[in-house]
Amino acid sequence: MPIPSLRPLVFWPTFLVLFAAVIASYINLDAFLAVASGLNSAILNNFSWLFSIGSLYLLVMAVIVYFSPIGHVRIGGPDAKPLLSPLRWFSITLCTTLAVGVLFWTTAEPLYHFMSPPSSSGLEAGSSDAMVFAMSTMFLHWTFTPYAIYAVPALIFALAFYNLRLRFSISSMLEPLFGSRIRRFAGLIDAISLYALVAGMASSLGTGALTLAGGVGQYLGGETSPLRLGIIVAIIVTTFVLSAASGLQKGIARFSSLNAVLLLILGLFAFVAGPTIFRLALGVESFGVFIDNFLTKSLFTGAAGEDQWPQWWSIFYWAVWFSWAPVAALFLGKISRGYTVREFLRVNLLYPALFASVWILIFSGTALYYQAHTGVDLYAILNDRGVENVLYELFRQLPFSGLWIPLLLFIAYISYVTAADSQTDAIGNLCTRGLTADSDLNAGIAMKVTWGVIVGIVAWVMVSFVGIDGVKMLSNLGGLPALFIVLMATGSLWVWLKNPEQLNRVPTLTSNKRDS
Repeated sequence: MPIPSLRPLVFWPTFLVLFAAVIASYINLDAFLAVASGLNSAILNNFSWLFSIGSLYLLVMAVIVYFSPIGHVRIGGPDAKPLLSPLRWFSITLCTTLAVGVLFWTTAEPLYHFMSPPSSSGLEAGSSDAMVFAMSTMFLHWTFTPYAIYAVPALIFALAFYNLRLRFSISSMLEPLFGSRIRRFAGLIDAISLYALVAGMASSLGTGALTLAGGVGQYLGGETSPLRLGIIVAIIVTTFVLSAASGLQKGIARFSSLNAVLLLILGLFAFVAGPTIFRLALGVESFGVFIDNFLTKSLFTGAAGEDQWPQWWSIFYWAVWFSWAPVAALFLGKISRGYTVREFLRVNLLYPALFASVWILIFSGTALYYQAHTGVDLYAILNDRGVENVLYELFRQLPFSGLWIPLLLFIAYISYVTAADSQTDAIGNLCTRGLTADSDLNAGIAMKVTWGVIVGIVAWVMVSFVGIDGVKMLSNLGGLPALFIVLMATGSLWVWLKNPEQLNRVPTLTSNKRDS
C-alpha cells in the first residue's frame, strides 16, 4: 500500500478481520449472529463483575488524581502552551464524546426503564417509583461514570505522550508501569483497540444512516432503500473525512463549535416549550436517588436474583464505553496540551457530565411526562417504529414542530460528523509511524480517506443487506481487552502518584523507530 508511514501491524490485522467478519455475516447471517451473540453473552456472564467494579474504580481514580499533587502538573511541561482556547477545547471534547446517541437515547432509554423495570427491583411498570428509577438510571448511564471511562485513559496518554515524550501509541499508557519491554506488544495492543473502534464507528454510522433516512422519509416518502442509505452514508463519510483531513484547528473545531451552539439552542427550546416544572421536580428527586443509590446501582450485576437487566443495560454500556476508550484517549489526550491535570478532568469529566445531566433532565423528563400524563404512547412508537422515531414524535408535541424537526435532522447529521471526524483523526494517527509530541500531530490525508471509506462501506453493506446487530456485537467484543488495557494503564497513575515530579521533567524527544 503506497502509504510510506503506515504501521502495517496495526492497519492490516484490523482491516482483514473486519473484512472477513463482513463477508461471513453476508454469507450466513444466522451463524454469524449466533457466534457473535454467544461470545458477547460469555463475556457479559463471566466478566460483568469486573466491568462494574472497573468503571467505578476509574471514577474513584479521577477523584484521587484531581485532589493529588498531580493535579497541578501541566500537560506538556511547565512551559507548554495550549493547542486550543478553553471554550473551543470544551466544545470539541463535549461534541466528540456525546455523538448522536445522546440525542436519541435520552428520550428512548428512559421509556424502557419506566415501562420495563428490572424484575428483581419489585417496581411496577409505569408507576411513579419506576419513573424515578428510569431518570436516576439515565444519570448513571450517561454522566459521571462513562466520562470517567473516557477521561482517565485520555489523561494517562496525554501525560505519557507530552510529558514523558513516549510514542503515539496506546501502549505508551502502559510503559510507565511495565517499562520499554511493552513496546514489543505495541502493534497488537493498538490493533485490538483500533478494531473495536472501527467496528463501533461502522455500527454508529449505520445507526445514524438509518436515523437520517427515517427523517428524510418523512418528507420525501418512500421506503428506506439501499440507494437512499448509500447516498446518506456517502454524504456523511465525505463530510467527516474532509473535516478530519483539514486538521484540528479548522474542520474539527468548526464543526464542534457549530454543533455545540445547535445543541444549546435545541436544549433551550425544549426546556422552555416542555413541561418545565414537572421536569425540574422529577430531575431533582431522581438525581437525589442517583446519588443515594450510586454504589448499589454501579455494582448491580443481577446475579443473586438471576436478573438479566444489568447485562442488557448497565454492563452492556460499560463494555461499549471501554471498547471505545483507548482510541478515544488518543484524540482527547492529543488536544489537551498546555492545560493542568485538574483543568483536564474538569473539561473531560465534570463539565460534560453536568451538561449531560441537564440534557437528561430536559429530554428524558419530557419523554416520561408525555408517556405518563398524556395520550401519546411513546413506548408503543419505540417498539413499533424504532428508537430514532421517539425524538421526532416528541418534538411533534411541542410548538413549531414543523420548523424544529428539520433542524433536528440537521443537528443529528452534524452530531455524527463531529464525533466521526475526531475518531477518524485518531485512527489515522494510530496507523501512522513517527508522530511525536513536537510534530503537527496530523496523519496523512490518504490514511484518513482510507479508513473513512472502509467504515462507510462496512456500514452501508451491514445496514442495507445484513443488519447492524452483528457489527455492534463485534465492536462490543473489543470491550473486554480494552477493559484490561485501561485498568492496567491506571498502574501508570499510581507510579506518578508516588513521584509526581517526574512529570515536570520533560525529556528531550526520543526516537520513534520502533513503531510497528
